Amino acid sequence: MSFTALVARDVRLATLAGGSAMLALGFFTAVAVLVPLAVGPDLKLLGRIAGGVLWVAAVLASLLSLDRLFQSDFEDGTLDLLALGPLTLEAIAAAKMAAQWLATGLPLTLLSPVMALLFNLPSSGYGALVLSLAVGTPAISAIGAVGASLTLSVRRGGLILPLIVLPLLSPAVIFGAGAVLAAQQGRSGGDLWFLAAFSLGAVLLSPFASAVGLRLNLGD
Repeated sequence: MSFTALVARDVRLATLAGGSAMLALGFFTAVAVLVPLAVGPDLKLLGRIAGGVLWVAAVLASLLSLDRLFQSDFEDGTLDLLALGPLTLEAIAAAKMAAQWLATGLPLTLLSPVMALLFNLPSSGYGALVLSLAVGTPAISAIGAVGASLTLSVRRGGLILPLIVLPLLSPAVIFGAGAVLAAQQGRSGGDLWFLAAFSLGAVLLSPFASAVGLRLNLGD
């Protein structure tokens, strides 16, 4: 199976009825609706916290699909067949990451401006919100792939995965929310550049780290 075919297959499986992508979007929407109800009608406060809340919601929503990144293929033997094919484990991990982002990270990014309306986000923050999520969500898929590969054969690994991934994703949340707040305040902070550097490093290094985890679990 080629790289693009593997990506297309995983995106199709994730977006089928009942797939992980729909679950992630539903969770993201639920959080975005419930937080303004809990905080109250203070529009100024809602606008200030919009970037941070939506970033946290995006991370948590993505976690819902990360534990299945390799798990289903591992359980039915497909992962073993893929490992015997022409693709290296690094390429397989990269394809899984790309598919997870296309099925989850990209839709969350596109949905975020609609959810931001519930927070009364100032117009100056919309561009920064979408751009920061577009730049930062690949890091969620990349770091999540490392955690998923390490917990692949662990019983109830889905419960351990957030404990591994969330601390590593804290810089993305800090820089992403900071970029939105900086845009609202009309200052040119470096948060977006730090976020881009963090995300690029995660995407470049994650396939190799994920391949190590896969080899440990596949016994290669």
